[in-house]
Amino acid sequence: MSIDKHLVRKASLEKLFAVLKLQGKTMYAPLLRNGKISYEITGNFADVTIEFIQTTQSAKVAAFPRTEKLFNYTKDKEGVSVKDFDPNSIPETVVWGVHPCDAGGISPLSAIFNWDYKDNLYNTRLERITVIGFSCNKADEYCFCTSVGGNPGGVAGNDILFTKLGDSSDYLAEIVTDKGKALVNAAPELFEAAQDVEKEKYLADVPNRFNREDIKGKMEAFFESEVWAEQSMRCLGCGACAYVCPTCACFDIQDEIHGKNGMRVRCWDSCGFSMFTMHTSGHNPRDIQSQRWRQRLMHKFSYMPDRLSVYGCTGCGRCSRACPVDMNILEHLISMQEIKK
Repeated sequence: MSIDKHLVRKASLEKLFAVLKLQGKTMYAPLLRNGKISYEITGNFADVTIEFIQTTQSAKVAAFPRTEKLFNYTKDKEGVSVKDFDPNSIPETVVWGVHPCDAGGISPLSAIFNWDYKDNLYNTRLERITVIGFSCNKADEYCFCTSVGGNPGGVAGNDILFTKLGDSSDYLAEIVTDKGKALVNAAPELFEAAQDVEKEKYLADVPNRFNREDIKGKMEAFFESEVWAEQSMRCLGCGACAYVCPTCACFDIQDEIHGKNGMRVRCWDSCGFSMFTMHTSGHNPRDIQSQRWRQRLMHKFSYMPDRLSVYGCTGCGRCSRACPVDMNILEHLISMQEIKK
């Protein structure tokens, strides 16, 4: 569909937030808590912040929760009775304040959860989510969205994208999807006619740092290279990079049992954990950290493009910010590009 453009005043943002809350939507938004900005459920617009380069956690938690119930079960003399989780209990949700690198993570996640099996829980959550994004007007040395096909003002994954127009406190609103149009129709008085705006001059400058196609080819050619051991020398295998990533989708299945009653849950996991590929036999095909680091990068930059036609990285830089030993994925990718074949 074509993208409609409107002008929205700063004061109208709070009014739009209030309209959505009155409609009964669950509001996820970035909140500042103890020096960290994370997406949380809130009903108070005054607590919401949009003046940041990056949140600590990604917004993927709205569609792919850290832990989610699959079903309950009860054991008795007659056997086991199972009660599935009801997808209809998932609320209509608005994720407010998303940056383009987070919204861009929806495509890789959706490709993974619909590859060889369509995941009903993920798809239901996504159907009930409306994404209201804000373009990036500033960046730092960790940002590299343009190197992986993104843009600080990219509309992909958003239903509405707001771009702040300099110091005027006004916003350009780009209505990207039918969900976005529905929000406009709910409060049309807040969306004014837009003049021609040169949007790009209000966006952060994020230089292109490497060629992802070149990186992909070199990874495949250097599968047995010592570069993986060199890069992973500091890695602790803590999984922080996966847990803040907007595209990582590894999960484990666990049972929580209390007497005769139990619950099966899906919870986040990471291919960087030493036990992730441990077989029941005791054999571990990736038993050293360099193999696990290689798997992480090749999955994002080689396996996913080949199998799913999408890259598994949006260039948000969270993994490098979160790493306790300063493993910088951008530096590793740049150094890999410089390797002579």
